[in-house]
Order: sequence, then C-alpha cells, then structure tokens
Amino acid sequence: MATIVFNNCRILDTAAGSYREGSVRLDGDRIAEIAERPLRADDARVIEGRGRVLMPGLIDAHVHASITTINIAALAAKPASLIALEAAEILRRMLSRGFTTVRDAGGSDHGLAEAVEQGLVEGPRIFYSGRVLSQTGGHGDFRPRADAAPTCACTIHSSAFSHVADGVAAVRRAAREELRRGARQIKIMASGGVASPSDPVWNLQYSSEEMRAIVEEAAAWRTYAMAHAYTPEAITRAVDAGVRTIEHGNLIDRATADKMAARGAFLVPTLVTYFVIDEIGSALGFPAESQRKVKDVLHAGLASVEIAKAAGVEIGFGTDLLGETHDQQSRELRIRREVFGAAEILRSATVTNARILGEEASLGVVAEGARADLLLIDGDPLADITVLEQPERITGVIKAGKLLIDRGV
Repeated sequence: MATIVFNNCRILDTAAGSYREGSVRLDGDRIAEIAERPLRADDARVIEGRGRVLMPGLIDAHVHASITTINIAALAAKPASLIALEAAEILRRMLSRGFTTVRDAGGSDHGLAEAVEQGLVEGPRIFYSGRVLSQTGGHGDFRPRADAAPTCACTIHSSAFSHVADGVAAVRRAAREELRRGARQIKIMASGGVASPSDPVWNLQYSSEEMRAIVEEAAAWRTYAMAHAYTPEAITRAVDAGVRTIEHGNLIDRATADKMAARGAFLVPTLVTYFVIDEIGSALGFPAESQRKVKDVLHAGLASVEIAKAAGVEIGFGTDLLGETHDQQSRELRIRREVFGAAEILRSATVTNARILGEEASLGVVAEGARADLLLIDGDPLADITVLEQPERITGVIKAGKLLIDRGV
C-alpha cells in the first residue's frame, strides 16, 4: 500500500479541542509518524497541507444504511439486491461527508460490512448490529395490526430488520444468532418508537429479565448491548440490566441521567432525524401515524442533551436518518450548537464514539499507531463547525490509509 505524507498541517486534537502545527506520515492503514518538521519517505505521495486542518475521520454511532427509504411500506416490497445497491450508495455519500466509521443500529449485516472491507463498496467501515431484538408489538415489530400471527411461545418472527422474540429463552436464542453472524453489538428495543405502527413512544418494552439475558449473551462474546429508549422508565430498566449505550433518550429526566453517569452508560442522541421527519416526512411517504408521533419527542430532544450534559453523562454522536433523508447527516453538527461548543461536538463524533465502539486507541484520534482515518479541511471547524457541512471544504477523505475522496488535495 502506498505511503502518504501530509506536511505543514494544523493537526486537530479532538480530545483537547486544540491544534498543533505538524506533519503526518501514513504507512499502510496506520499513522506511522507525527512530527513538527516536514517529513519525507521513499515512494511516498507528499501532500502539502498549506495550513489546512488535518483531523480524525468522523464517526456516526447510529445509522441505518439498509433502510433505504423513509416509506417503510415501500421498503418491505423491495428486493434484497436492490436494497444492497441503494445501501452502497448511501455509504458512499456518508464517506464523502467525512464519516469514515459508522455503527449500524439495525438492518445491515456482515455481507455489507465485508463488501466495504473488500473495497467492493466505497464507504465507512461498519460496526453492524444485524437484526434488532424486539418484543411482540415493540419498536421492531412492523407487522400490520391486521396480521393474525401465531402466538406459539416458541416462535421468533424474523425479518431483514428484526427478530421479534418474547421470553428469556427466545431472546437468548435471537441474540446468539446475531452474534454467530458477527454482530459487533446487540440492539434492544426497550421502548416504543416513532416509525413502528403499533406502539406509543411511552410504551415500556422488554422485562428486566429479558434484557439481562441479552446483555449476558453480548458479554459472553466480549461485546455489549445498545438500547433504543425514550422514557426514564425504559432508560432505567436498560441501564439496570447492564446496557452500555442508550439511543435517543429524548424524554430523560435528571434522576435517570444521574444513574446513567454513575453506571458509565453513554447517551447517543439523534436530534436531526426528528427535525427532518417533521419537515418533510409526509411528502416522502412516512406513515401518518408515525408522523404524528414525532411531535412526542421532537422538542424534548435539545432539553434531553442539556440534562445529560449537566449530569456528566458521556454523549456520543448519532443521526438515525432514513432513506432519502441521509443527505442531512452533517446537520446534526449544527443542531447541537444549541447546547454544545464546537470542540464538544467534535469530541462526541470522534473520541467519545471511539470509546463506545471500544476502539479508543485506533479511531477518533490523530496519533501514532492509530488507524489512518483522516480528513483534510479547508477551514477551522473549531471556529465554525458548519465547514463540515460543506463538502467542498472537506478536500480529502482518507480511510485506512487510502485517499478515497479527493477534492483537489
């Protein structure tokens, strides 16, 4: 693999929220050397930074690359081959926006992740959850109300997106199946949600015993569980069961946030998706009942991250966009300015998310030995984070030591 050298850059330390002048040499897929002086290497491609910012690639900890349309009914009618090709294009565009790693929160599998690793699909590396785990009538149960399914206790209803499983034995089996298929973490639906047809947002889902069983199975594979949860009751039950990350959390209260902080649980807010669905969901075919449910959580989103921040909860970065709305991924950065400074936002999308993934030594940092996932930025994201919403200002995207997006570096 060719060596790349970046000379005379402003290297962004997202943990400290500061710059240092220097040069960086890549060797294969790793950062080999960082120095204050210009670097040279035999047969290296030398890129002059000319004072541009060199920063870690961004990480989105909540995506659904394989939910390729916001019209859920239309998605169910699509062949898997078409969905795979559409997902590949969604991933390519994520990479072009500077996201070099994503955690897929349901729907994508080992095949899509392997296609990225092999270079068949040009996109961010994927930490995939596989199928989510949902109780009957839960947020992962998209069967229409009229579906009179068998109620045999031994049945697990599986789709491309979820395992609908009830009872400790069934959820253990469902979790084991996804772990067997290589899931990097297990996703639990712990409360009602917006997109699902039959459950109000406040609905409390999965018993403590079921969630503990899922967490136990994940721990046996040296990984963790993440939980979709909105209300204090759902968040508390998940955290008590040992869940590592709470997704969304829009209706959290201070006591629950304090518990999360004490247990070391992370919060991954996904504010942008509610704004986008509220604005254009109906025009794109988002179900009417789901469109109404957006109102239950939209305006609570910013307040929830204020509560979590005040309690000392570590806050990651996620977007949860669906289908046609993925192009607004970077808008999450701007929305968070209502609560956070630029340095805090960038930290959440790099260092904190790397910790969530268990990859803090390899991702989210510009450091010797780390993965060579880098962005070359024409602008100062600490002064104006919206430069990351402007593709032309992201002049280079490097993933695993390869310059995959070149806008005139």
